[in-house]
Amino acid sequence: MKTESKPEGTARHTPREDVSPAVIKRLPRYFRYLRELLKNDILRISSGELSRLMRVTASQIRQDLNCFGGFGQQGYGYNVKYLYGKISDILGVTQNYGAIIIGAGNLGSALASSPIFVKRGVNLEALFDTSPDVIGKNINGYTVLPMDSLEDYLAENSISIAVLTMPKEYVKETAERLAALGVKGLWNFASTEIELDDPSVVVQNVHMGDSLMTLCYELTKKEEDSEIIRAIRSTKMGGRELLALLDNIQAGNVTFLTAANKASEEAETEEAIEKDA
Repeated sequence: MKTESKPEGTARHTPREDVSPAVIKRLPRYFRYLRELLKNDILRISSGELSRLMRVTASQIRQDLNCFGGFGQQGYGYNVKYLYGKISDILGVTQNYGAIIIGAGNLGSALASSPIFVKRGVNLEALFDTSPDVIGKNINGYTVLPMDSLEDYLAENSISIAVLTMPKEYVKETAERLAALGVKGLWNFASTEIELDDPSVVVQNVHMGDSLMTLCYELTKKEEDSEIIRAIRSTKMGGRELLALLDNIQAGNVTFLTAANKASEEAETEEAIEKDA
């Protein structure tokens, strides 16, 4: 039977105010990987093993975790259960925040039917909509409530997070309404960004199309890289010629593909002349 011990030297776990947003954005990834390790009954892991698993450097992991006091012990590594619990605390997973969804259309219904909330310690409590066709409908055990009842519902229930999955035309007004009613966290999926004057309200604007465009960019870049490699292989340029070409590209005098393709065409012409001779 596996045993676990609590690492020493982990007294301070309060986040510093100067922790960069990049570090904060990486914490959910640590959370996911540690959860999978626990599922596989892995109770201890070194920074090197974790780095290979997550495909980041061990130094990066140590730097990230040291922002919150550090959780490892030299010669021991990380106690997975302990680290998972501490990162859960930092991310607020243990706070059991209550949430509602405003907009019970396709996206709102999909979110309500997914395990995204329960896996992250958030309790989805209700769905709201303005459409008579949707109000009263049962979605994954939740009866869609009318927006007219929002004030009464929030007065009787502790809700920290509102998920906005409505048309962008109504999102700013709804966000201000929720903020005035005491909701402190807004997860906005509308295709527009919202900013509120109330500094106590935290807004996360989500643009799902951005990741799709990033994927398209990476695909395009790979295709261009493949074309460049093919163009280089088809030329007969020596080292000096290639360096001169790179200098011209860096100076903005020519694009790589144009120059490489031209060199390739010249090489083909030379081959044809040699054959004719």
